[in-house]
Amino acid sequence: MLLLSEVIIANPQVENFEALVAVLKQVSKGSDERFFRMDVKPDYTDVPDNWEDRLEAAFY
Repeated sequence: MLLLSEVIIANPQVENFEALVAVLKQVSKGSDERFFRMDVKPDYTDVPDNWEDRLEAAFY
């Protein structure tokens, strides 16, 4: 299971939500993980209200 906190910690260069979405797409394509858990809320100023839906779509 891929955790959002692990993605954020492993990619300290990410500075906004859109960059996080792009990184998550790359990580999910290069990983054999089948499940994704959002264990933290991203702490960026541009996080949209539908952030969970956006990240889930980026993973799958």
